[in-house]
Amino acid sequence: MAQTDASAYYCPMHADVRQAAPGQCSKCGMDLVPEGARFGLLRHMLGKPWHLALMLAAMLALMAAAMKILH
Repeated sequence: MAQTDASAYYCPMHADVRQAAPGQCSKCGMDLVPEGARFGLLRHMLGKPWHLALMLAAMLALMAAAMKILH
């Protein structure tokens, strides 16, 4: 029952739960997401290198602040 077209929706927690229309997972009740949405943010960040650089800089700043607070 695997669908490969873009109109397939799946549960992020249960990849075996799929259907052709949006809805909710029959196992956990989560909203189904469109196929291909799993790595949407990563694809968006990699599409523009400055997004990735900004995200890495923010992550390093947060890590440095956390280390300063803990020590």
